Amino acid sequence: MASSTEEAWPQTMRAWTYSSASGGLDKALQLQTEASPPPKSLLGKDAILVRVSHSSLNPADYKLPELGLLAKFVIPLPASPGMDYSGTVTAVGSDVKDYRPGQKVFGRVDPIKNRYGTLAEYIVAKEEGIAAAPAGWDDRMDQLACVGTCGLTALQSIEPYVGADAKGEKVFINGGSGGTGTFGIQIAKALGLHVTVSCSGANAELCRGLGADEVIDYRDQNISEVLKAKGKVFKLVVDNVGFTPPGQEDLYTAANTFMVDDGHFIQVGGGASASQVKAAVTRSFMPGFLGGGKRKFAMIMTKQSHEGLAKIGEWMKEGQVKSVIDEVFQYDDAPKAYTKLKTGRAKGKIVVAAAK
Repeated sequence: MASSTEEAWPQTMRAWTYSSASGGLDKALQLQTEASPPPKSLLGKDAILVRVSHSSLNPADYKLPELGLLAKFVIPLPASPGMDYSGTVTAVGSDVKDYRPGQKVFGRVDPIKNRYGTLAEYIVAKEEGIAAAPAGWDDRMDQLACVGTCGLTALQSIEPYVGADAKGEKVFINGGSGGTGTFGIQIAKALGLHVTVSCSGANAELCRGLGADEVIDYRDQNISEVLKAKGKVFKLVVDNVGFTPPGQEDLYTAANTFMVDDGHFIQVGGGASASQVKAAVTRSFMPGFLGGGKRKFAMIMTKQSHEGLAKIGEWMKEGQVKSVIDEVFQYDDAPKAYTKLKTGRAKGKIVVAAAK
């Protein structure tokens, strides 16, 4: 691309911002109609300015700001929340070769040390966190906005752990009806895996419709006991929940009774309460002979990956993967979108359409 100034750099933009989230991000958000856009210096030679079409929400959007004093060390304030987006390229750095102004794109921005989140009119994206939208998808940008964090997390928690010849291997996904779970089911099926998931009975048909071979209703069934009855058959467990329902055995502690010896237990989800943090620490560091788990354990931190985004985009183009959208909120209703996200009851992703 010839220049980083193909279009005039925006002077102002609409953006939802917060300076503190101590009372909850959904209550702290303020709509700025003349906010300062990302400075042109961020574009440099290798970044892309994107006008956001849609943004999808993730629990980390509010969990990071609600860390209290620690949040100031993670995100510069004031800031706009949001990691995932779809939109249109408006300017590119001089070294950018694969994107041009007017091109439709989707992806993810890293929230750490970044005050310019995707719940704003413009963002600056790095090439490792962006991919071209499939041709002809201009009217499905809401679906592409959902891919960033949940799609990459699902891919990175499954593909590296099942091996090249994965067809027929068995995976258990704990929490199949949320954003990461709905992508995980479909990605696992695209990789040829046999998929068992847990979810509430109300979401069982959703999970089956996405390709799940077996569904465990965590409200009516004891997850560990159901899995134990199947024998040591699971190559991979992906835990999108991070804790065990009351009265049930910890999933990781019991994993050696239903996982193959060289299987991997991958934790994605988890809250910030004392009990949830304790569970994560125990799973990570408690040796098996002291009562900890006896299978390989890893916690996933989502990594930016153009290749991963492009792979998921290709699967979506082929019809193997789709975004499950619970609801699309208008831009002015973004706080309501976060209020709903915090209930933990969304089926799939919550999306906010860009400012008009």
